[in-house]
Amino acid sequence: MTAFPESSSAETPSVAGNNTTITACSDGPLLVRGDFELLRDDGTPIENKRSTVALCRCGRTGIAPFCDSSHKKKRARAT
Repeated sequence: MTAFPESSSAETPSVAGNNTTITACSDGPLLVRGDFELLRDDGTPIENKRSTVALCRCGRTGIAPFCDSSHKKKRARAT
């Protein structure tokens, strides 16, 4: 498992031919931008029509795996 440093923005390098970036927001979600496919743990696709999504890291969201800003309500620190 790869750990992302806790900073205001930590982006993974783009792989040649892939325009996807993941940004770890401090005390917030992972922002995924570009051309990507989201899959459930059983491998089935999760419908997504956006080029940028926020993925929950705090576990409090009501719309998993997407962020609904629940992390702001209790000021929880993302892990």
